[in-house]
Amino acid sequence: MKTILLTALIGIIAGVIDILPMVKMKLDKYAISSAFIFYFIMPFIILNIDLFKIAWWLKGCVIALALAIPVIIIVAKEDKKSIPPMVVMSVVLGTLIGVAGHFIL
Repeated sequence: MKTILLTALIGIIAGVIDILPMVKMKLDKYAISSAFIFYFIMPFIILNIDLFKIAWWLKGCVIALALAIPVIIIVAKEDKKSIPPMVVMSVVLGTLIGVAGHFIL
């Protein structure tokens, strides 16, 4: 139970970090909700997958970026300028989730 709560807390923190710039830019509430849910669920995936014996600090980055690619493709249709920030946030937050999970759990 403690592990689930800590994983959820990591997800909430990652989700809030991701949506803060979106709220500041006054983006659509559906986009903001989608981003928060994406990063809320991400720690449950990252911290429970054994990815080909890849280094623990790299696993989060790889998984987050791989799962963000479909969303990035959909968003790229409307706004090409948003691709770099989405890729950077996926890599950074994915890595931070992996690091937090490694040291906290």
